[in-house]
Amino acid sequence: MRAIFEVILVVLNLYIYVLIASVVFSWLYAFNVVNPRNQIVGTIGNALYALTEPVLRPIRNRLPQLGGLDLSPIVVFLLIFLIQRVIEIYILPNVF
Repeated sequence: MRAIFEVILVVLNLYIYVLIASVVFSWLYAFNVVNPRNQIVGTIGNALYALTEPVLRPIRNRLPQLGGLDLSPIVVFLLIFLIQRVIEIYILPNVF
């Protein structure tokens, strides 16, 4: 049972890196640093969008509109950190 929670923690850590990559990529795309017509850039963008959008979209729908500012990744980071702490502090010490 402990191994399952360890795997969940690893997956959550990996998803944090995917979210960071998605945020950085969106900034690079918005400021025209990367060429959106490049096939590799498009593939990376589509992959990051497909991995993060199912989690970010419901949060975006619930947050108020703040112009061009998107706070949904911050909310997801906070939720992931909360889940990790709950697993580490309350669940793992009680699992054999």
